[in-house]
Amino acid sequence: MTQDASAVQAVAALSDELRRDMYEFIRRSAEPVTRDQAAQSVGISRKLAAFHLDKLVAVGLLVAEYAQPGGLRRVGRAPKVYRPSDRQVQLSIPQREHGLLAEILLAAVREQRPGESGVQAALRVAAERGRRLGRAERDRLRPGRLGVERALTCASQMLERHGFEPDRHGPGLVRLTNCPFHPMAAQDPDLVCGINHAFLAAFLEGLDAAAVTATLAPRAGACCVELGAPGHD
Repeated sequence: MTQDASAVQAVAALSDELRRDMYEFIRRSAEPVTRDQAAQSVGISRKLAAFHLDKLVAVGLLVAEYAQPGGLRRVGRAPKVYRPSDRQVQLSIPQREHGLLAEILLAAVREQRPGESGVQAALRVAAERGRRLGRAERDRLRPGRLGVERALTCASQMLERHGFEPDRHGPGLVRLTNCPFHPMAAQDPDLVCGINHAFLAAFLEGLDAAAVTATLAPRAGACCVELGAPGHD
């Protein structure tokens, strides 16, 4: 998908060395960390530590809560403590979708049918994932009957989110500037490009975009698939 603005903000928050050191300290800690402990870990005041910690909470890298360290009950307000969130942040320029490729390959291994080769299983699973995504996109957009131009417009929204960087060439053709599966595609283009083609072709099927096809059209430095009306120039 296109780089989530919140992911960029999370990475930017860690560009500050003190903030990054406190975050690493909290991630290594077996228990939630107080402001005093975080401040001591990097040698700054409690007030300055609170400022940095709340910045990390704001971008979703930490979770703040009130708790008594060690479970002890004390008089007065419990201190604020911080622990790592479950959020995982990945930032890649250009965007990569290795998680999607890994998901398809893992499912192919788990769900391989008798008499089916590993490649056949991967292509089948890729098509199933693409078709499911296409149906979900159609349910979300409710676009009605899709002609070529409208189908490409709808498809481009999904392609943008997944990092394909669609480039419209006239009303009947979309070329994909980025391969989100690179560099895996360079290591085994037959397999990875086949998975990509099966995924995108099935996405169009799920979207009910019969006026548009996904065609293998390898180009150096770009995605191996393009979308367009049959017989487009």
